[in-house]
Amino acid sequence: MAFGGFDTGNHPQPMAEINTTPLVDVMLVLLVIFIITAPLLTHAIRLDLPNAQAPASAEKPETITLSIDPSGALFWNNEPVAGLDALGERFRQAAARQPQPELHLRADRETRYQRIAEVMSSAQQAGITKLGFVTEPHDRRGRPAE
Repeated sequence: MAFGGFDTGNHPQPMAEINTTPLVDVMLVLLVIFIITAPLLTHAIRLDLPNAQAPASAEKPETITLSIDPSGALFWNNEPVAGLDALGERFRQAAARQPQPELHLRADRETRYQRIAEVMSSAQQAGITKLGFVTEPHDRRGRPAE
């Protein structure tokens, strides 16, 4: 197996055979690695899990939608509410129910934050523990979805 020399007068043909020794060495190393790691990947822990009867899930709690328009007017499930005092009484009645209903707060973009904070404070004082904010989804470009 000749690798050529520095003789410039003689133009030998290019070497046509491929040296496969490094390829075989790498393949043998990979084979050994796979032989060692394959049993570790298929090994499973055997567990004898207990059987248990799960109780039926409780009914989904009622949802109350409280809407606030830009002028600050309140709507309890689309029915107008006279003011914060009447709203507080409704909150107390809802907080006494079991399971306690979820309050979904929908406020217009132009509604003053002070009005939203007053409603949230009234709900907290009445004992409402589940409060969520409802928003409009946006598309990928940041525009409201149609």
